[in-house]
Amino acid sequence: MSPAEAAALTAAEHERILREIESTDTNCIGPTLRSVYDGHEHGLFMDKLDARIRNHDREIEKMCNHHFQGFVDSITELLKVRGEAQKLKSQVIDTNRHLQDDGKDVSQTLTLQCRVQQRNIIFTVMLKFLCCCLCLPVLEMYSRLQEQMKAKRYYPALRTLEQLERTCLPKAGQYRFCSIMSENIPKLRTQIRDTAMTQLRDFLESIRKHSDKIGETAIKQVSLKIFPVNLNPDFTVSLKTPSLIFSLGFQANIKHRTCFVSLQVPGAPDLVDFSPVYRCLHIYTVLGLRDVFENYYRKQRRKQARLVLQPHSNMHETLEGYRRYFNQIVGFFVVEDHVLHTTQGLVNRAYVEELWELALSKIIAALRTHSSYCDNPDLVLDLKNLIVLFADTLQGYGFPVSQLFDMLLEMREQYGEILLKRWNITFRQVLDQDNYSPIPVSTEQEYRHYTSQFPLQDPELEKLPFPKKLPFSEFVPKVYCQLKEFIYACLKYSEDLHLSSTEVDDMIRKSTNLLLTRTLSHCLQYAIKKKNVGLAELVQVIINTTHLEQSCHYLEEFISNITNVPPHTVNATKLYGTSTFKDARHSAEAEIYTSLNAKIDQFLQLADYDWLVSAQGDNAEASDYLIDLIAFLRSTFSVFTNLPGKVAQTACMSACKHISTSLMQLLLDPEVRQISMGALHQLYIDIKECEEEEKDGGKMGRSLVSACPQLLDLFLQWDWSTYLADYGKPTCKYLRVNPHTALALLEKMRESNRKNNMFAQFRKTDRDRQKLMDTIIKQLRNLIAQHHA
Repeated sequence: MSPAEAAALTAAEHERILREIESTDTNCIGPTLRSVYDGHEHGLFMDKLDARIRNHDREIEKMCNHHFQGFVDSITELLKVRGEAQKLKSQVIDTNRHLQDDGKDVSQTLTLQCRVQQRNIIFTVMLKFLCCCLCLPVLEMYSRLQEQMKAKRYYPALRTLEQLERTCLPKAGQYRFCSIMSENIPKLRTQIRDTAMTQLRDFLESIRKHSDKIGETAIKQVSLKIFPVNLNPDFTVSLKTPSLIFSLGFQANIKHRTCFVSLQVPGAPDLVDFSPVYRCLHIYTVLGLRDVFENYYRKQRRKQARLVLQPHSNMHETLEGYRRYFNQIVGFFVVEDHVLHTTQGLVNRAYVEELWELALSKIIAALRTHSSYCDNPDLVLDLKNLIVLFADTLQGYGFPVSQLFDMLLEMREQYGEILLKRWNITFRQVLDQDNYSPIPVSTEQEYRHYTSQFPLQDPELEKLPFPKKLPFSEFVPKVYCQLKEFIYACLKYSEDLHLSSTEVDDMIRKSTNLLLTRTLSHCLQYAIKKKNVGLAELVQVIINTTHLEQSCHYLEEFISNITNVPPHTVNATKLYGTSTFKDARHSAEAEIYTSLNAKIDQFLQLADYDWLVSAQGDNAEASDYLIDLIAFLRSTFSVFTNLPGKVAQTACMSACKHISTSLMQLLLDPEVRQISMGALHQLYIDIKECEEEEKDGGKMGRSLVSACPQLLDLFLQWDWSTYLADYGKPTCKYLRVNPHTALALLEKMRESNRKNNMFAQFRKTDRDRQKLMDTIIKQLRNLIAQHHA
């Protein structure tokens, strides 16, 4: 059957019932009403009944209007006959009195019967009237219930159900329709409860989706108060423009710069409709299931809290990932705070604090894990600012956030390590790009440009005319500026952490010390020890580190100025820049000595002595390699004029000592098994060439004469008696000649004489010399044995 046909049949049935109600006696109205409530269209029937009543009312009104004039005329006629009626009344009274008197006995019996009949009729009417009075409120109440259910006004519907069940239905009696209503009441309650729970689930899903927006608006409310320069909460200052910090006054604590902006930002009640929570709470309270509802709500919110607190796997890649994470958490707790203050006991402070403790531990663990992957200081700085906003927002709602600020102090160590890595690259680039030459300046403007970057205090240099040269190379002002940039970067992280000026100053100084003693020190060592570094570059490094060392107290003043902490405060951390640059300079000096000795070794490798050469005349010349070596040393020492006197002197002494030691090693080389007197004479001539260098003002002669020449003098002058007699005395002529060395060289000479003079045994002179050599060798061995014992 189609819906149209069903509707037509229902309308016809309702029309029949209405006709029966109109034409049937009141005693038979019960079955008719029962047929209405047995069906499922009693609402539609009530609408038709109301329409039929209105039709009858209109008909009655028309009838009254039609007979109104006749009624008036009748009243007028009645007034005319009133007088006649009075006369008739008096006659009737007289007649009645007579009849009463005559039929007194008969009337008593009839009156009794009439009174009984009237009493029965009145009782029946009163009984029916009472039934209608009891049933009509039930019907009206049920009709109101249906309207409330249709309008989804479930809380008033529950109140109506309660009134219907407790008051109206017990009074109505045991009618069929009342029992049907009583059976439907639990079903209606269940329907209302399930509908309310469905709305609550929709609400929970809604706030799960909108928590990000709720948190964003809550954080924005805080950011509007603490960013007076730029109302955009995403506003950040890049490390590339650290001077902007001071132009904006960021060196002060952000809490002292709070301004109240008149802009209005919507809150949680403006974004989310909380009526499902209140409605469901009231409904469950009426149903006596408040504890069930509270447990369900808290359980579901705990589940949502775990989902909110679970960060995305790639959260650390962008700041937006952290921002969404924080927005969701703030939105969650803003909702809970609103529910806490707008409901009576649905959630309590202990429950919210328990959730916050759980959230705080998970937040800190997640931030520690994800921030550890970050290697970008700009992102870490932005994350720090975001965490501060996050903490300040939740603190405004009464949540303790001290652990977040403790974690920010831990992150500061990581931030410092990231900065050190970045500055390590920067310093290496500066050192690699430097030409290690004094900076030429041709104008006053150029001179002021460099002196503004580096605090150069040299009155003598300022007096010189242009063009002139600064003593240091480009990397000095660049390194100094990078040190200041690093301090700016450290300062930016220290802001807003609720630290005192002394604590900020201490943190900056400790970070700067790490930069100096670890990063810059390693970079300088790298620049000093890398390949292809010449002596001129090493000399310039020494000059540069000297100037940087002298600038350390300016860095101390710079830090004091930006932190407002006097440099001589008790327990203030001191910068270790002086020791850093001293160590670098000492390394450069040692590298100079090493490089110089390596160059000397290259020349000595060219030495090609003929150890078996015969004796030469007085016109013998110094070896070519030694002449070239002296020329190299002369030009090298001229470069050392800009070095401190001790450095230049030590370099010269080291070079000469190395030459002396190398020449001694040539003599004592195990591969050289035979040495002639002519070879010793050639070596002596080379030493004399160094003495000539001394006459020209050099320093090599003094160093060389004090070592190797004593051994050569001993052999060339064959003054063994003096050596053996004076050995061990402080005034010994050959004080620097070791008996082991003399013995080894003497044995090589004896071997040379044996093989080169085949007929030496036939010449007495040679035999005597050989015996003398054997005797000296024996005495040297005894001398060695005595001193060894």
